Amino acid sequence: MTDMTTAAHRPLDEQIQQANESGDQPVVFIHGLWLLPSSWDRWAAVFAEAGYAPLSPGWPDDPDTVEEALADPDVFADKTIGQVADHYADVIGQLKMRPAVIGHSFGGLLAQIMAGRGLSVATVAIDPAPFRGILQLPVSSLKASRPVLGNPANRHRAVPLSYEQFRYAFANAVEEDEAKRLYETFAVPASGTPLFQAATANFNPRTEAKVDTDNPDRGPMLIISGEKDHTVPHSLSNAAYKRQLKNAGVTEFAEIPQRGHALTIDDGWREVADVALTFLKRFG
Repeated sequence: MTDMTTAAHRPLDEQIQQANESGDQPVVFIHGLWLLPSSWDRWAAVFAEAGYAPLSPGWPDDPDTVEEALADPDVFADKTIGQVADHYADVIGQLKMRPAVIGHSFGGLLAQIMAGRGLSVATVAIDPAPFRGILQLPVSSLKASRPVLGNPANRHRAVPLSYEQFRYAFANAVEEDEAKRLYETFAVPASGTPLFQAATANFNPRTEAKVDTDNPDRGPMLIISGEKDHTVPHSLSNAAYKRQLKNAGVTEFAEIPQRGHALTIDDGWREVADVALTFLKRFG
């Protein structure tokens, strides 16, 4: 069994080496915008205890801590979906075993991209950002993304969220005290580029915000939706599920009641982790 200290704070090369030496099934966690790899630390411990080898690679140039991120926010600017996807594909290519992949928000989109490339043995996409072919435009999603999309110059910037913006986009389904704690503990600036890419995906045939849903090597996939999510509401998660149903592989959908976009980091995170773990255990 993998040591539970294989959390995001270890250098990536050490995470890869330990996963390869463990002989355990690797599981790669992919975070989304406004979070860091450390947002998966508790998940990594649970999966390590269950016999997996967890890896939490950051996006390129991710700092280690929230404090470092706030001190130098420009490191997040201009990260594109394609650049980040290739980064994760490179990490996976260094593993001896094809991993399971779990992603949240834009990490959920990236997880589906990895699956579409045939790189994951099984995939869990939690409140995944939309990709080309998903046509729904929920009002709550537009409001949640307004801090970025409201200014075209943000495409090339690192954009922070105010507490009020974080409260609406992430923490609308928790009490005020918890929302403030989540904001102080986890929130960092984020690249504006992926949001602009996703927003224009249906008008750009060459977009990087696209997923190969037909690949027969995609593997089993679970889409998880938070019932009260403003950023990726049910209509978007369900649209991704319906697109993925075209695949010959197992495709399932689960909705977590009374949960918002912060469902992977709020006080109910373990419920979501257990849903993902139960799904992955069915496939080795």
